[in-house]
Amino acid sequence: MDSRADPSKPHESELSAMFRPPVNRAMRVLDRSFFRKVIPISAATVLKTSDISRVRNELLRSRDLLAVPRLNPIRVAQGDNPDQKKCVLLREGVKHDDPATWSPTINQLLEKGTVGLGPYDLEMDYDYWTYADIIQSVLPEDDLGEIPVGYTQVGHVAHLNLREQYLPHKHLIAEILKDKNKSVRTVINKTEDVGSHSVFRTFPFELLAGDNDLNVVVHEQDCEFHFDYARVYWNSRLETEHRRLVDKFREGDMVCDVMAGVGPFAVPAGKKKIFVWANDLNPHGYEVMVDAVKRNKVDKFVTPFNMDGREFIQKSAKDLLAEGPVTVTVEPKAKRQKKTEDGKGAVPPPEPVEYVRPTTFDHYVMNLPATAIEFLDAFVGVYAGHEDQFAPHTSRSLPMVHVYCFSGNSDNELDDHIDICKRISEHIGYTITPDDKVGGSGNQDLELAIHNVRLVSPNKQMFCASFRLPKDVAFKKV
Repeated sequence: MDSRADPSKPHESELSAMFRPPVNRAMRVLDRSFFRKVIPISAATVLKTSDISRVRNELLRSRDLLAVPRLNPIRVAQGDNPDQKKCVLLREGVKHDDPATWSPTINQLLEKGTVGLGPYDLEMDYDYWTYADIIQSVLPEDDLGEIPVGYTQVGHVAHLNLREQYLPHKHLIAEILKDKNKSVRTVINKTEDVGSHSVFRTFPFELLAGDNDLNVVVHEQDCEFHFDYARVYWNSRLETEHRRLVDKFREGDMVCDVMAGVGPFAVPAGKKKIFVWANDLNPHGYEVMVDAVKRNKVDKFVTPFNMDGREFIQKSAKDLLAEGPVTVTVEPKAKRQKKTEDGKGAVPPPEPVEYVRPTTFDHYVMNLPATAIEFLDAFVGVYAGHEDQFAPHTSRSLPMVHVYCFSGNSDNELDDHIDICKRISEHIGYTITPDDKVGGSGNQDLELAIHNVRLVSPNKQMFCASFRLPKDVAFKKV
């Protein structure tokens, strides 16, 4: 799991004050030993081992059992206990030396000689408490309204985006986060926005805790990617979106992934026997994608490129037409031969499957939300002079374009859709409106759909606008 914690949820400790960690709001360097705490409670020592389960269940029903999250209430009894008898920890209101605090269930167990009551020193330490528990005990009280718990995990790297009020505590926060998440070895904090210093959508960051190693291994949609997180763009929160779009492609389709990154759309699509020409401007992203194609054995279906996106849109359409259809044969996976039902012969193995790569694209993916819409002018005239490749001359339709973009987070989402359609229209020279959506009152040939991907910030929403490339755009003479 790569994205952890929901900062919108409250983070009040589940523990009563008695079982919360010691408080030190002046701590700046993590002192794990500070959090050791001994809590005096009472316990019921079970005199016969065979009675332990029954006693526990009876005390649970009577609500006398100590109910503290992640804490086993059955322990070895303390004190002079040569037989190592077991005891059951009791809730904090029960006093072993005050019968007035005993419930009828406790009284019955004592009268029957099933248990004996005595003191118990419960030791709790840093390892017991959660990240939220420890953070609430070290941050200033003024900062406890919204505890910094949200982060993104990419491989072994936890990526924080701390607000200004938490920066004085950033190293403390990072150390605790690393301790409490065993799969995290490195914690970084983003210091400026994505893309602020690089067209490759990388971001400046600072190492807060752990190994100075950002070479990660990431798994998504049954695919494995190896890359240096400092040199490429990757967002684990987009896994659902990657899957949603790939599920729209059909086996044997031809996809043009214009801003492919390291291949989160392209490589999983290749695994589904979908042809993809995948391009990225970042040389390191291209190298990672080449590695991912080989590593995930999709080289028959996915071809990486390293070009400018606008140039790639025009050139790839021409090159694909020029190369003509290409047949790819997929051999069935070798399996032990099965015998026929009568046991006299062998069932013949499955036949190889042939896939013919189309000469025009079925889909374009443009996952560069900050600027992808600005690249849409490259579609003007992209198939000019090749009208005979499409319906009604053939069974081929003009491609669907899936362009990612940002817009506001309006109270009325229609306002955002109007904004997106207006910007698309300006760049393709053809008017698209929200009425053109599937089932709407507009141009149904466009098959418009605007999908809300995720909220990036309170005033910034990420969308994916999908539409069928209009004939007046694709065939325009330029």
